[in-house]
Parts: sequence; C-alpha cells; structure tokens
Amino acid sequence: METRIPHRLRAADTDRERVAALVQSAVTEGRLTLEETEERLGAVYAVKYTDELTALTADLPQPSPPRRRFTPHPALRVHAAFAVALSVIFLIRWATSDVPYFWPIAPMFWLAVSLAAHARLRGARERRAAAVPY
Repeated sequence: METRIPHRLRAADTDRERVAALVQSAVTEGRLTLEETEERLGAVYAVKYTDELTALTADLPQPSPPRRRFTPHPALRVHAAFAVALSVIFLIRWATSDVPYFWPIAPMFWLAVSLAAHARLRGARERRAAAVPY
C-alpha cells in the first residue's frame, strides 16, 4: 500500500491538460525536441500528484497572463462623447465669431481634465471592486 504524504494533492485531468499544453507550446517555440516532448507528455499523463506536474515544466518559461482588453465604462463613454460634442460646439462658435484669441482652449482644457479625473476615479473603483473577494 502506498503511503500518502498529507501535503500532496492529486492531479486532475484539467491539471494534466494545462501542463500538456505548456509542453506542446514549448515544442512549437523550439524549446524542446520531439523526443523530449514525447517523453514529457507520457510523463504528464502518468503523474498522480500536482507537484510532479510542476517538475515537468520547471525548466520552461511560464506563459504570460493574457492581457485584459481595455473597455471603458459606459458612463465614461458618455462623458467623453459629451466633452467632444461640447468642444466641437465651442470650435464652431469660435470659428464663426470675430474674436481674435482662441477662447475655447480654457473650456476644452477643463473638459479634458474632468474626463481624465473621471477615468482615474473609475479605474480606482474598478480595481477596488476586483480586489474584494466574494
């Protein structure tokens, strides 16, 4: 009978598949030869514990986490659309007036500042919400 060490966890099929995908990506990158890949894949599907899986990929670089695509919050999109529309109105108003100086720069600057502040606050709020465990 096999003696079980209490801190070892049994590997699931999903664990094996994840490690097999790492090994297969390593061979496509040229990090492993075909012989090494066959040997490691055979070992991957034969392991019982998760610590044995990590030993099979210890010399391979870990994949970088997928980049999160930036999608602005709908309220931020509305704010940006409002700022652009107002800036266009200011520019048209200035172009049709006889004022010699470019007066729309001040309100456009403050519209940009408000938009940047809104984006920063929204980002901080979303980071705080993501950090809270459920």
